[in-house]
Amino acid sequence: MDVQSFTAKDLFTCLVEKEDFLLLDVRNDEEFGRFKVEGPYPIDMVNVPYMEFIEHEEESVAKVPKGKKVRVVCAKEGSSKFVAEILINHGFEDVSHMLVGIKAWGNLLAPIRIGGGSDYELHQFRRPGKASCSYGLLCGQEMMVFDPAKNIDTYAALAEQNGATITKTFETHRQADYISGSMALKEKLGAEIVAPNVDFQVATFDFTPAGDETVYRFSRGGPEIKAIHTPGHTPGSTSYLIDNRFIVAGDTVLIHSIGRPDLGGMAKEWSKLLFDTMTHKILKWDPSILALPGHYTDWKEANNAFIFMESLKKIKEINADIYAIEDEDTFYTFIEANMRQQPEEYAKIREINAGLVTVDEENADIMDLGKNECAASQMAK
Repeated sequence: MDVQSFTAKDLFTCLVEKEDFLLLDVRNDEEFGRFKVEGPYPIDMVNVPYMEFIEHEEESVAKVPKGKKVRVVCAKEGSSKFVAEILINHGFEDVSHMLVGIKAWGNLLAPIRIGGGSDYELHQFRRPGKASCSYGLLCGQEMMVFDPAKNIDTYAALAEQNGATITKTFETHRQADYISGSMALKEKLGAEIVAPNVDFQVATFDFTPAGDETVYRFSRGGPEIKAIHTPGHTPGSTSYLIDNRFIVAGDTVLIHSIGRPDLGGMAKEWSKLLFDTMTHKILKWDPSILALPGHYTDWKEANNAFIFMESLKKIKEINADIYAIEDEDTFYTFIEANMRQQPEEYAKIREINAGLVTVDEENADIMDLGKNECAASQMAK
């Protein structure tokens, strides 16, 4: 029996549709512990390292429960195919392996339409492997993207499906947890990069500074996009208000937290910036505005359509203990109590996103793997 295969997109569909199967991850314990597949529902998952199948085949096969479809994932595809063949030889009937390997899951973008108006559509690109979100705004024959990941083909595909060209790419801040796709969109498609000058002043590429209260428009009609400086997660953090209805908030406004201000090694100074943003801007915004976060912590934050979007009113209720803080010192005490070490890769990713350092595709995929660590209260220290 030939071993069948599936894609990362197929896996995402299975998870969303609650298909009954066993996910067998054959990476080593360290890799599995650092980063694993997550979905909107609990996953029946087993980790049995590939090397165990080589050294102790019978014992390893015995660790895999029978009676379900088995979907095997590994680091680079070869190991999962090998293990799938072993399982078939031991009588397992419905076994398949994931093409490309775990990096395919890490790079997967799952777009979904989340709203719009009479002349525009707004899409969210969910990245389950990173627990992050980026956005695409379509109007006529133009598309603008916000905080794109490096897998730019998915954005280009949506644009092409709608007869549009990507003209602008907006950055809310210089990302530390994933490699941005803005430079690639500029180089390959000629898209204009709009980014906060404070964060990108060291960049080696040309960009248009995102001026506070500056309004950006499509060539013909469509919604206005207003840049609003919201420093704190980084000194240059900027949010983008679309049609006075949606706000792409980057890592500043999160559904189940607020963006952590300690990633730059200046926790106290950046906490002050974030507290000022919270009290003088976020708390004064129209509570009916729908916030579009750059990250999520858990799929429980998604709505019934698996979209990560919530009104500012509801977000303030969810995070009442944070938004009720009335002074800088207390706010910093909260930040300090939740500070934790950031992944080692973050410092280099910041440099890559400014064009100061380049890496090949293989190393980029390795650095880009892993869930984000951008929420202030994601976990206690």
